[in-house]
Amino acid sequence: MGPLAVTQLLGLMSLTVALDNGLLKTPPMGWMAWERFRCDVDCKSDPQNCIGENLFKDMADRLAEDGWKELGYEYVIIDDCWMSLLRDKQGRLQPDPYRFPGGIAKLARYIHDRGLKLGIYADMGTFTCMGFPGTTLDKIEIDAQTFASWEVDYLKFDGCNSNPVQQMLGYPLMSKALNDTGRPIAYSCSWPCYQGGLPPYVNYSLLGDICHLWRNYYDIQDSWDSVLGIVDWFSSNQDDLQPAAGPGRWNDPDMLIIGNFGLSVDEARSQMALWAIMAAPLIMSNDLRNLDNSARAILQNKMAIAINQDPMGIQGRRLLQESSRIEVYWRPLSHSASTLAFLSRRTDMPYRYHTSLTKLNYEPGNYKVYDVFNGSILTRLNATTEITISINPSGVVMWYVLPEQQSKQTEIPQPQMASQFFH
Repeated sequence: MGPLAVTQLLGLMSLTVALDNGLLKTPPMGWMAWERFRCDVDCKSDPQNCIGENLFKDMADRLAEDGWKELGYEYVIIDDCWMSLLRDKQGRLQPDPYRFPGGIAKLARYIHDRGLKLGIYADMGTFTCMGFPGTTLDKIEIDAQTFASWEVDYLKFDGCNSNPVQQMLGYPLMSKALNDTGRPIAYSCSWPCYQGGLPPYVNYSLLGDICHLWRNYYDIQDSWDSVLGIVDWFSSNQDDLQPAAGPGRWNDPDMLIIGNFGLSVDEARSQMALWAIMAAPLIMSNDLRNLDNSARAILQNKMAIAINQDPMGIQGRRLLQESSRIEVYWRPLSHSASTLAFLSRRTDMPYRYHTSLTKLNYEPGNYKVYDVFNGSILTRLNATTEITISINPSGVVMWYVLPEQQSKQTEIPQPQMASQFFH
């Protein structure tokens, strides 16, 4: 590390909490381009799907008009490949003029006019992952100012083509630069992913001070194997990862791929349930213009969203891995409630899983249980009562669990479809 880097690093030690802007007290929700549309820049022959302003206007229209915004899906996030290959004469990033003829500021106004927020992508390195201009240390301040001048609301800051020292300097510097603009901008850091995702190489206390959320692990792909790989990594390392999360500071297992090509309906429900348990960002990457009813129902499930957005912000955990290949996940929620997810890793047939709330460490007493995906209700379920749950292959059964006494005493605002259960 050279003298300049040492000086900058020492300067970082005196930074105040960099992102004191009150954003993302619950996990962010919205839509992002990458997993579904990748780096399609061919707007001449593929104008409907290329990374250009029309794609993001289309998705903003769908979020605003198809019931997504009212559920909390508010961010429209541009990923890699939006840029021109050269910065402008003042050294600023600029969008590709053919694919974004109106510029980013005009696109931001379009999105804001619909009650939504705009996210954008940059990379802490010499080039982005796909070879567009990166943000080197000397460009951090001007890039932050540029994004603020465009009225951007969210920055995903990747880390391709940078080294650990540059990342150690650059991620905190970008946090400070964003704060110094005076514009509240949510800040998503990819730093942990490039450092292996775990202590001692990743300092999650520092991350929680400078970033609102962070990518811990590899990119999600459009497959059930990819979803399971991410869930396994997060669960295997939950003792390190779970305490790092909370209001304004979230682990990010990457995008929801529900509605694309790789998941069955049961697998899609499983991803939604597990992301809700993990207090993960609910950032869809799909084509909202061509979404089937089953995918829409899963992504718009009000109870799953309410669980994900619980204001306590405690990330859940995997409780059990049974020899039957059934796994049990649990998350504590507000008002003494909790959620359970019973996941089948089987591939043969529906499995009848036998358990009780007592076996899952619940206190003695009676409970009310609401099934998140089929809407059924169990009342006066005693903690000791043996229960049998049928779980489809690669599927999930997800419960919202509330002590019966608490359900009588507490007025809990919940989705209308469950109102009979909570009052």
